[in-house]
Amino acid sequence: MTQTPTAPNGAPGETRAHFTVPAKHPMVTVLGSGDALLRVIENAFPKTDIHVRGNQVSAVGDAAEVALIQRLFDEMMLVLRTGQPMTEDAVERSIVMLRASETGSAEAGQETPAEVLTQNILSSRGRTIRPKTLNQKRYVDAIDKHTVVFGIGPAGTGKTYLAMAKAVQALQSKQVTRIILTRPAVEAGERLGFLPGTLYEKIDPYLRPLYDALHDMLDPDSIPKLMASGTIEVAPLAYMRGRTLNDAFIILDEAQNTSPEQMKMFLTRLGFDSKIVITGDITQVDLPGGTKSGLRQVQDILEGVDDVHFSRLTSHDVVRHKLVGRIVDAYEQYDSRNGK
Repeated sequence: MTQTPTAPNGAPGETRAHFTVPAKHPMVTVLGSGDALLRVIENAFPKTDIHVRGNQVSAVGDAAEVALIQRLFDEMMLVLRTGQPMTEDAVERSIVMLRASETGSAEAGQETPAEVLTQNILSSRGRTIRPKTLNQKRYVDAIDKHTVVFGIGPAGTGKTYLAMAKAVQALQSKQVTRIILTRPAVEAGERLGFLPGTLYEKIDPYLRPLYDALHDMLDPDSIPKLMASGTIEVAPLAYMRGRTLNDAFIILDEAQNTSPEQMKMFLTRLGFDSKIVITGDITQVDLPGGTKSGLRQVQDILEGVDDVHFSRLTSHDVVRHKLVGRIVDAYEQYDSRNGK
């Protein structure tokens, strides 16, 4: 893309810039079907006039905003060059990242939107799993660099899903020989003893989200074979006691529902050539009243310990419906007002 800033002809302080989209990129890939991507950009920069004629894009407005639009189109071109399509969500997240870098906020970093949006973790059955936000990319990078990683954040931030994608990637690249997925079977309003069925039928609802994610990442027909051979194990946390887990990628999900004793027990299962990822949301503890969350406590104990990393995700990293992020924020504000 070529950029040709010109002297403004409009109001004082305004800048005009022209962009030329290379012919190899059809304008529909840049502007979106029905100009959907263009509308996202226009809504994000309401005081800037953006016009399109052929493969020429011009922007007139505040110099800083026009410069940001220039950077945005550059990043979009870099993403499109990889063959990955731009989506409305990707454009919105790119704008957030660029604005953060402009303001120097705590969420800013050296990573560019294109670097975040084109980092592939795993491809399965025609779809690719990749981070969608800067914090998600840092979380994924931390899993590569550290032996024990904590992914802490609200629902919908991809902390468990991305960890499982990294586990499958590690298994397929022979970095580990097995994957172990575990959760504490803490009742959210129900007691296991009163539920019908065998022990496995009783614990299945707690482990079902892990099975569902596996089905997204592997051929469903291969999963029973992998589980039968012990290559993939999905089990309640209580089944980890007394074991040493070597050459494995181990994920503890819903870790906010562990007691301090359970958390210590799990962490000390770590064996040679293994990696542990622990995920949880400290705002959604289902433990009986008075029981302290092991996930809350472990932050005070292990923060700063070598080869242990804490990745913290926020409502800005929610990749579900946009309303989920607003709901998370509303609950946080309510809790802060009521001293929780």
